[in-house]
Amino acid sequence: MFDKNNASILIVDDEATNLKLIDRVLAHAGYGDTVCLQDPREVFDCYAARDFDLILLDINMPHLSGYEVLEILREKHGENLAPVLVLTAQAAQEFRVKALNSGASDYVTKPFDRVELLARVCNLIKISLFQKSLRSENHLLEQKVKERTKELYQTRLQIVNRLGLAAEYRDNETGMHIMRMSHISKLLGKAAGLSQYHCDQLLNAAPMHDIGKIGIPDSILLKPGKLDADEWETMKTHTTIGATILSGEDSDLLSLAKEIAITHHEKWDGSGYPNGLKGEEIPLVGRICALADVFDALTSERPYKKAWTVEESVNFITENKGKHFDPNLVELFVECLPQIVGIKNLYPDNDTEEHEYKLLVS
Repeated sequence: MFDKNNASILIVDDEATNLKLIDRVLAHAGYGDTVCLQDPREVFDCYAARDFDLILLDINMPHLSGYEVLEILREKHGENLAPVLVLTAQAAQEFRVKALNSGASDYVTKPFDRVELLARVCNLIKISLFQKSLRSENHLLEQKVKERTKELYQTRLQIVNRLGLAAEYRDNETGMHIMRMSHISKLLGKAAGLSQYHCDQLLNAAPMHDIGKIGIPDSILLKPGKLDADEWETMKTHTTIGATILSGEDSDLLSLAKEIAITHHEKWDGSGYPNGLKGEEIPLVGRICALADVFDALTSERPYKKAWTVEESVNFITENKGKHFDPNLVELFVECLPQIVGIKNLYPDNDTEEHEYKLLVS
């Protein structure tokens, strides 16, 4: 049984005599927390400020009828509205039906029977308290589900990061390449009009662009000199290998990573691989990652090459606008160059100890 003294009840009636009578009846029955209002226009602020368990509402009032009050309360609070017990002198069935259809939980006519009124009040408060308890339990359950979902997502991001790093290290590159390339990709994605959600997904999927290199033989992947024609054909399969590794997963993140893995070596003029896609046949994320990947590779030192200057690299990219790269993305790349250089400075190759295992989050 609930504590009547703690059950909060809002009473709305334009007649002061009725308010006093109802309040006295409830008080004698042990209900110690009641609020009385004569003006129905005051109901909305009062209800919003208090967590009432029940509303006793008259129908025929000046300014706003009980039906109008019910309609506005339902609009504002929906299913969270406390039960409403209508008290009115209108005894005809049509008024009872209208009140119930407007959202009232029960109906009592005036002059009311004291015992009947208290029984209905008690039943409705029990229902109200049960509904509140159920909403509270549902809220706690939703919070637990959100927390668990967040934990699973963070774990997935960590796995993505580690796999991306594994591919880079096997290719004699540092983990800083994927950090720079991923952040540059996110920057270009934002400049190209992607939503914040898709930019964050791009940031976290880009590290997987070369995961297929895990399937390339060391004799080819680690060869210090130029690859011959057969070796080059084998090297190009890292795109399809990567797509295969990332297949069979229904998450947005890994689906995007698969799309990047298989398209980041396609070229705007159709001369890329593995499918020779041309222009906008190449997904936007593939075009973005291609540009970010090439720029960072050009400006980074490798065992087989010296690092190009930013100016040399930008010249190469602009010269290949419309050939290798999406012309629009090249324009955005040039506009974003100060931020891109900032990203390169933030993640230098000689600082891997601090950054290489940092989770890629915005």
